[in-house]
Amino acid sequence: MFNFLNNFFLAAEQHNVESSNQSDDGNHQKEREQKKKEEKKYLEKEEADEVRIGGRPELTEEEVMAMTVDYINKLKASNSDREKVVAKLDKFLENFNVKRFMKNNPHMTHPDFYMVIFNETDSIVN
Repeated sequence: MFNFLNNFFLAAEQHNVESSNQSDDGNHQKEREQKKKEEKKYLEKEEADEVRIGGRPELTEEEVMAMTVDYINKLKASNSDREKVVAKLDKFLENFNVKRFMKNNPHMTHPDFYMVIFNETDSIVN
C-alpha cells in the first residue's frame, strides 16, 4: 500500500517537473525564433551597391591643385640629382589642367588622388 502511495506522489512530481521543463523549452524556442526573424530581416534588407570606404569627402579643385603641387615638389626633391626628370616634372606641372583631371576622375578622394597621380607621373620618374 505504501508503494502505491509513494509511486503516485513520485509520478505526480515527475509530471510537474516535466511540465515546467516544457514551458522553459517553449520560452527558449520563442527566443530562438525571434532571433532568427531578426537575422532574416537584416539579411533581406536591400543595401546600396556602392560602398564608400571610410566615408572620405570628395576633393575640390583647389585641394587637387594643392596636392598636385605638393606631390610634384616631393618628386623633384627626391630626384634632384636627375636634371631631366626635374625638367619633365616642371613641364608636367605647367601643363596640368585641374578641370580636365577632375573630369577624367570624378568623385575622387584622397587615396584615389594618390593612385591616379602616381600612375601619371611614374613614367616621368622612371
